[in-house]
Formats: sequence, structure tokens, C-alpha cells
Amino acid sequence: MDMRVNLKSKMKLVMVGNGMAGVRTLEELLKLAPDLYDITVFGAEPHPNYNRILLSPVLAGEQTLDEIVLNDWAWYSDNGITLHAGKTVTEVDRVKRVVRATDADGSVIETPYDRLILATGSNPFMLPIPGKDLQGVLAYRDIADTQAMIDAATRYTHAVVIGGGLLGLEAANGLMKRGMTVSVVHVAPWLMERQLDDVAGKLLQASLEQRGMKFLMGAQTLDLVGNEEGRVRAIRFKDGTELPADLVVMAVGIRPNTALAESMNLHVNKGIVVSDTLQTVTDPRIYAVGECAAHRGIAYGLVAPLFEQGKVLATHLAEFGIGRYAGSLTSTKLKVTGIDLFSAGNFTGGANTEEIVMSDPSGGVYKKLVIQDDKLVGACLYGDTVDGSWYFKLLRDGRSVADIRDKLMFGESNIGDVGHQGQSKASAMADTDEVCGCNGVTKGAICKAIKDKG
Repeated sequence: MDMRVNLKSKMKLVMVGNGMAGVRTLEELLKLAPDLYDITVFGAEPHPNYNRILLSPVLAGEQTLDEIVLNDWAWYSDNGITLHAGKTVTEVDRVKRVVRATDADGSVIETPYDRLILATGSNPFMLPIPGKDLQGVLAYRDIADTQAMIDAATRYTHAVVIGGGLLGLEAANGLMKRGMTVSVVHVAPWLMERQLDDVAGKLLQASLEQRGMKFLMGAQTLDLVGNEEGRVRAIRFKDGTELPADLVVMAVGIRPNTALAESMNLHVNKGIVVSDTLQTVTDPRIYAVGECAAHRGIAYGLVAPLFEQGKVLATHLAEFGIGRYAGSLTSTKLKVTGIDLFSAGNFTGGANTEEIVMSDPSGGVYKKLVIQDDKLVGACLYGDTVDGSWYFKLLRDGRSVADIRDKLMFGESNIGDVGHQGQSKASAMADTDEVCGCNGVTKGAICKAIKDKG
């Protein structure tokens, strides 16, 4: 037997970032090639990988921080992964192929690499206004932000959330659930304007107002006013009016975290520029995945596309070289209990499109389907989202809907005889139909798990 094979040292894979996209990549890689690499992970947060999407239910008191951990400390050791949590990577030497990180006490750790994954995620955008550095002014991005908001809710009364998008409304709902009076300041004329049209946005506002949330639409923030102790006490608008605020949460968007990549002289444009194999266009040994990566000019901020990227990247790290990431169609849901909304594709319509609309304002139901060249290209649903995943499937498949156009608005159960057989929607689904968009879980996978593992 040739002993040289056994003595050959493993390649060294280093990942900067310990979030959902990066760790999903490692999970997929371990399935394909569990023994190919010595893996080291650096995470700036002092936590193992957790589900950032579920910070909203944690803030609302519906889940605990322990419940949203995806990969606990044992997972890293069980898989032979060296995790440096709470350590920030400050430098990467691409010539010597070494990653340098700094601990909280200032000590430096050096790790060599053969392959490097940048999974540095994104940073919250803070409005560049006077007072943004006062105590009590937060972004909403990680466990530390969430904990600070939970603590503030036990001591203070008035909260203002700047930004009426997905994250802002989830933050506002959570703070309200914790007993604070909450006002949402939004510069656009309706809520979630990137995901909803004006009708659905206004239905959502009415629904949240019934719960006690207050809104200042079209309001432009001038500055934040502090008290003698250096804590925020009010938000001031351009028209001179003020609103009391003991806590201000800025939820006005994210920016890909590319500072490290720029210091490495990698090509950055709206994110770290990557090819269809998630390889950086500057250095073939370095890959980028997740919110920090820009693929065909797009940096995605939703989890489903990032998991798709991770799957493709894993095939290349495993040296199969088969995967290609071609971009993603995304859909949106709001994590506020009791409010159902869904949107995907081109829900605004426009030139050369047709719209099928059903509106029942008093019933709180609104549906808009956008059709172009006999194909469904967009959907916006509020109040009744039961067919969201079916519409999303039609969108992705790009099939002609000419034959079912008259029944399209009434949902999948009205197509053919399915609705008359006493079957549930689940039994009518094909095994290949997707149930969970984030993780790409199909009905077949769920049925198999029930059969094989009870």
C-alpha cells in the first residue's frame, strides 16, 4: 500500500464570517467531501451560527435566543471545524495566503489558507444625521441589537423606528409587544414600497394601526435630540416638529460589508464581484457568498438566494466543478403574527403587462397578478396568501397561463378537479413541489422524512 496518500496533509479552507450563508455552504460541502479540508471559521460575533431571520420573533417574545441557534458549539467540534468566535479578521495577505484576526484583547491570530471564503454579510445603513451617535440609537441587525432593544423596553416608553420596510415593521411590532409606544417614520407614501403596491401597503398600515402602531408617512428626519446624559430624547423633522423618543431604531437598509475585500484589492462593485461559480473575479483561490457578494450586478439580502449560492459553491470546493448559480427570483413575507402578505416578481406591472386584481377592502383581502406574454410575472397578495407558493412556482417555471387564466385569481384548488375530490392542498401537490422556499425543501423530502424517521 502506498503510504504517501495517507501522509498528504489536507488543504486548508478558511471562512471569514459565521452567518447563515457561509455555514450553509460548509454544511453542503461536508455532505459532498467531508475529509477534503481542514476548516477554520472566523466570526466577529461571540455566538455560533444562528438564524438571523428569527430575531424578530425573539424581539416579540415568541422565541428565545437559544431556540434560534442553527449550529451549536458542538456542531463545529463534531465536524472538526476550528471556530474563532468573537474575533474580527483585520487583514488577508493574498501573497502569503494568510488570514489575520484580532481578539477583543488585541491579540492577533494567524491562519494560512489554500482556499478562502468571504462570507462577511452586510452592515446596516445609518442615516448620516446629527445625533446618530447618541445612546439609545440602534440598528437592527444582530443578537446584540436585539438584546439592547429588549433591555430598553424594560426601562423606557417611547420608541421610534425609522424605516417602514420589512425589518422596520418587524422591529416596531416586537417593541410594541414589549409594551412600548411605537411610531414608525417612513419617507415613502406607503409601507414596504419595495415589496407591496400602494393598495396592499395601505391595507397593511390600517391593520397595524388597529394594533396601536403609529405612522408618520412622508416624514423627513432632520436630526436626533439628546438629553444631558447623552441619550436620545426626541426625533426632529424638517418641518420643525418633534416626537419624543427614548429609543430610535434605524432600519433604512443594508450595505454589503466589503471593507476587508477592498483592503485585499479584490474587485468590488455593489458587493464583492463573483462569477457564476461564486469565485471572485480577482483571485481564483477566493470565493464570496451571501449578502457581501455581487452576482451579475445584484447583491441579495434574502436567505433563499444565499442558500442557493452556498449549494453551488460547495460543489466547486468539493472539486466537482458542476454547479452554476444563475441568479434568483425572490419572494417576500412579513414575520408579524396574524398578518399575511406575499409578493414576488414584477408586482408593480407597467408597459406591456396586464393586471388581474381582486380587492375586498372591508374584508382586508387584496390580490394582484401581473401577466406578460401569457406568463405570470408578478404577484402581490394581502390577507389571503394561501396560494403564494403556487404563484411563485408559476413565476419560476415561466409556463403559459393562457389555459387557466380565468381561474388564476381563485387559486390552485380551482384548477381542474382538484377542488372537487375532497383532497387537501397538500395531497394535490407533486413530490417535486417546494414547501419551504428558504431551504428549498420539497413535499417529497418531507414525506420521506416522515416515513424514514417518524
